[in-house]
Amino acid sequence: MADHFAFPEVPLPEMLRRTAERFPDRPAVSFYHVTLTYEQVWRMVQRAAAGLAAAGVRNGDRVAIMLPNCPHYVIAYYATLALGCVVVQVNPMYTGAELEHLLADADPKVIVVFEPLWEKVQTVWDKTHLQRAYLVQFPGPVQTPASDRVQPVESLLGTPGDPPPVAVAPEDVAVLQYTGGTTGRSKGAMLTHRNLVANVYQCLADFRDGLRDGEEVILLVLPLFHVYGMTVGMNLGIAVGANLVMLPRFQLEEVLETIKRAKPSMFPGAPTMYVAVNGHPKAREYGIDSIRICNSGSAPLPVEVLKEFEAKTGGNILEGYGLTEASPVTHTNPFHGRRKVGSIGLPVAGTEARIVDVATGVQELPPGEPGELVIRGPQVMKGYWNRPEDTAEVLRGGWLYTGDIATRDEDGYYYIVDRKKDLIIASGFNVYPREVEEVLYTHPGIQEAAVVGVPDPYRGETVKAYVVPKPGVTLTEDGVIQFCRERTAHFKAPTQVEFRDELPKTSVGKILRRALRDQRS
Repeated sequence: MADHFAFPEVPLPEMLRRTAERFPDRPAVSFYHVTLTYEQVWRMVQRAAAGLAAAGVRNGDRVAIMLPNCPHYVIAYYATLALGCVVVQVNPMYTGAELEHLLADADPKVIVVFEPLWEKVQTVWDKTHLQRAYLVQFPGPVQTPASDRVQPVESLLGTPGDPPPVAVAPEDVAVLQYTGGTTGRSKGAMLTHRNLVANVYQCLADFRDGLRDGEEVILLVLPLFHVYGMTVGMNLGIAVGANLVMLPRFQLEEVLETIKRAKPSMFPGAPTMYVAVNGHPKAREYGIDSIRICNSGSAPLPVEVLKEFEAKTGGNILEGYGLTEASPVTHTNPFHGRRKVGSIGLPVAGTEARIVDVATGVQELPPGEPGELVIRGPQVMKGYWNRPEDTAEVLRGGWLYTGDIATRDEDGYYYIVDRKKDLIIASGFNVYPREVEEVLYTHPGIQEAAVVGVPDPYRGETVKAYVVPKPGVTLTEDGVIQFCRERTAHFKAPTQVEFRDELPKTSVGKILRRALRDQRS
């Protein structure tokens, strides 16, 4: 059983209010030339909540947020929650069809949207129950003419008075966080206030004295519409009174210049971000050693990428693991204590984990034997929005079935082997793509790699590698195949290699194997 774990049983806005009370003059959000203190952010949240209430938004309604990282995101998010409403997270890069599906499924009354994306929302408006849109533009004013249904977000912030008092319980749903849709139609994970507050304090318990109250500077380039950026960046940062230095997208030169100027102490990142920094010849000159804590999540971090980054910067990357349905963090390598490279670490405070057999999901397996990773803890979602059958499939007997194949060692550290659905069966042998990818990342001329199974008339499936060479490097298919055969069993080595300039990725930089499978000829 997991150790007893205590955390504040409060709604998320109370966490912000307490921080604003403790650190009113502390910078809360920095965005290019704009900096807001915690007192200013809290006042703006109150005004925006009052504005939403005046527009007819009521307890339990959904409010969609479709923004890149910016101060308006924090304000719209917490204002929605302060009214007892539910935040619907919307990826700004969604296609029209994806957006239509999400808005029809979540059924929000209001959307707060980046003005350049307004045209995309307009195309699906009549197929939704949206009543109002609030447009955000930076650095200039909103250009779209105002109407009864479309207003600049400033009209919310100009609302006088306080929002109506609303009783928000920890068990109330706070966020509909949609899964990425990489395994089919996206589903909305219902994350409660309790789930999200617990996950913040689980992370803080793991860092212990690693994070300094009221002193940290967090570089937030991970998108806030993604569960990892929302929890490990925004909500965790607000809990400790950190200055959230925001960038709307990952552009390497801008990120390095921001590091040089803002001297962040913490950087939640994704593996592709660390790959990009590794590829910059002068990364060390930007003062990247100011970062004491680097987190890596959203996708497995290849061991060679971690080693190269740490050798270049002197920093440490703490690899962890999580998933949308768990708010998201379930495991991490400890800030204090033993770190195992290649491992996702130990379960975070208050979390139980098991490895069970894939066939039945019932039998617990011994250390070293691969099986499905299952999780139990206060961060596990309430269920999927309006999808009782899907909920019953992944929540069984109080355990969350992750769909990931993992192992556990004798010390209790966990290792992700691969996604259950990505398993390749070649001539009857199980091949886990990540295992082959780890070999590919040791090649001095390979920058990025992904492995998928493709049909083969003889083997059933065979292994295909997609490779992005490092700049100026010329690779051959035979050379890459031979490199792998010298370092792994022949049945695991790729029989096909395709070279690409780039690989398809999610908004947080996770390489999309499914997209590669769908693209194959």
